[in-house]
Amino acid sequence: MTATAKSAKAGKTAGNPFEAFTFPAPTFEVPSAFRDLAEKSVSTARDTYAKIKSATDDATGLVEETFETAREGAFAIGVKTLDAAKSNSDASFEFARELFGAKTVSEMIELQSTFARKQFDALTEQFKEFQVLGEKFVTDTAKPVTEQVEKTMKDLKVA
Repeated sequence: MTATAKSAKAGKTAGNPFEAFTFPAPTFEVPSAFRDLAEKSVSTARDTYAKIKSATDDATGLVEETFETAREGAFAIGVKTLDAAKSNSDASFEFARELFGAKTVSEMIELQSTFARKQFDALTEQFKEFQVLGEKFVTDTAKPVTEQVEKTMKDLKVA
């Protein structure tokens, strides 16, 4: 075999090396019932995806809102704690100043009794304020979650 014949033969297979595996495949048409089922499945999948995406977006918004509300409530409680600590320490320093100015033991006892009564009243008032802030904190933090649960239950009843 000559070099030209070899290169011609090689050129023939070089264009499509898988020519030996090429054969006509039978064609058939997909029945319309299967096409309809496939289209309905795709449509249902799209609708389900849209609902899941919407629910995920709602949940993300809910978490963000809850964290923001919790942050604001915690900040208010922190500020109130600092105010109470300042008030209590100011009262203690004032008591110490008055105590150093006392001339008799009975005056010291009177100052101690007055201080104890004032501090008891102040602590009682502070406790009430913390209780109100704590209740508001819990209510405000739980409110978005409660609203979302109620909305979801309402939507489920409609569906």
